[in-house]
Amino acid sequence: MPSKNSLKKYVAGGCYHIYNRGVEKRPIFLDDMDYRMFLNLLKLTLSNPEEIENYDALRIRNKYDSVELLAYCLMPNHFHLLIKQLDESGMTELMRSIMTAYSSYFNRKYKRVGSLFQGRYKAALVDKDEYLVHLSRYIHMNPLDETESDLSEYPYSSYKYYLAGNYPKWLRPEVVTELFQSNKEYKKFVEDHKIDSLQKIGDITLD
Repeated sequence: MPSKNSLKKYVAGGCYHIYNRGVEKRPIFLDDMDYRMFLNLLKLTLSNPEEIENYDALRIRNKYDSVELLAYCLMPNHFHLLIKQLDESGMTELMRSIMTAYSSYFNRKYKRVGSLFQGRYKAALVDKDEYLVHLSRYIHMNPLDETESDLSEYPYSSYKYYLAGNYPKWLRPEVVTELFQSNKEYKKFVEDHKIDSLQKIGDITLD
């Protein structure tokens, strides 16, 4: 089981669970556009800049060559990301860029000032494939209390891409799904698995 001292241990090639919530647990996404803005920032930051029209004018710090996004879930007052950083500074630069840009957008839109997030993001190194798959399950099951329908219909999670088999270029679910024989097997693991993933991943849930 990863220990608490694995937090913020920066390793090139390491996978990390990243988590943050709103200050005083307040909502950080108030409408559909807010969710879409956060996801668009991830897209712009993680896409090949040569494939983005007028990229230079967007003033986004691109991390295409240093970070891969494996899974995500955005909830009303917090978010979870599962990433792989290809160098030792990729995660830090990614999160600084995303959180600064999103906070600026949110404060302008809602005419507020001050911190949006509850301090700096938390991150824990995921050092085994077993933890990786259970963490992806934990992340994808977050909306369970938010939706009365199928988990795959929750619009602000990467789960739908895991099941469909096709996904945007800025997302890399195959890092997890290649550990299963099929997408159906992954779906069964997420929705029918009898073992509580929290028992497996412990501190890397970062709640």
